Formats: sequence, C-alpha cells, structure tokens
Amino acid sequence: MLNPEILGTFQKLLGEATASGDREPTAMNLATVDSSGRVTSRIVLLKSVDERGFRFYTNYQSDKGSQLEVHPQVALCFHWKQLREGVQVRVEGVARKLQEEESDAYFASRARGSQIGAWASLQSQTLPDRETFEQRLVRYEHEFDGRVVPRPPHWGGYVVEPDTLEFWYGAEFRWHERVRWSRHGQTWTSRLLYP
Repeated sequence: MLNPEILGTFQKLLGEATASGDREPTAMNLATVDSSGRVTSRIVLLKSVDERGFRFYTNYQSDKGSQLEVHPQVALCFHWKQLREGVQVRVEGVARKLQEEESDAYFASRARGSQIGAWASLQSQTLPDRETFEQRLVRYEHEFDGRVVPRPPHWGGYVVEPDTLEFWYGAEFRWHERVRWSRHGQTWTSRLLYP
C-alpha cells in the first residue's frame, strides 16, 4: 500500500506532466524477466493508480503475460522530460492480476475497435502477413455485430504493488535530487541518495 505522501507526490507529478502537453504522460516502461533470466522491457500505459499500486492491462498470453506468470517481480519507469530539468519515477514491486470484475469494468470502457482488437490479436505470436490480422479483425467484427463485446478470458489487468519507489528530479550540472522510498511490512521510509 502506498502511503498518502508517496501517492500524492506521484499524482501531482502526473498532473503536471499531463498539463505540460506531454502526448503520453501515462506511458511507462515495464521491465519483466523471462524464464531464462533475460530482462525485457516495453512501454505500456498506466490506466490508474491508487494506494494499492499502478494498473495496466494486457493480453495474458503475450510475452509479458507469460513472463509475469513465472516472475511477477517488475520494474516501472516514468520519464517526463518537460518537467523542471526532467523528472523520473522508478517503481519496483510485484505485479498481481486484477479481479475479473475490475478487468471487465475497464474493458467495457474501451473503444469498440480496441475491444475487437483484443480478440483478434494473438499478441506476441508470429504474424504471417498483415492481411491475416485484418481478416481476424473482420471475423470478430462480424461475430460481435450488434452485441456488446465481452472481455476475452486471455485479457485483463495487473496492479503493480510497489516495495521501492524513487523520485528523481533533474538539475543543472547533474546535481540531481533523488528520494528513495522503501517499504518494510506496512511501513514506508525515505532517504536521499547522491545523484
């Protein structure tokens, strides 16, 4: 559980990033580990944050979904270069699947085209050609024509429950400010780090 100070600081920075005109202020790098210990990363979008943690949604059968099944430990990184001299927020913790009801509610809020895409895409699998994907899109558009598109069973959300979080504030001459928060049980403590 994030304490109110950490959550408030993050929400304030996210608000500043949004107001700055950043086209994707919720973009975050998600790093995972595969079964051989190889680290991989990609950009995903933060969909919500609260005292429990940081939420994102994906195909559970994708590479990241498979990796999270084996190694739920993850790292997130936000970088907002428009803020101050640059601001970075690093998060480390465990990714846990959301309850089906929460994934259902978010899926229902998505654009219909995105809902169809969640059914049509065999995410991370080899695609022989673009036409094959387009045919799958048409297939699912017909299948759900005139109906509400249900959430696929292979698609849903995760919440990253942090145990470490760092706020990094860029400064001239690389005299950066770093504040590292660490959780021990239910207690969070902070310390400053040299840049």
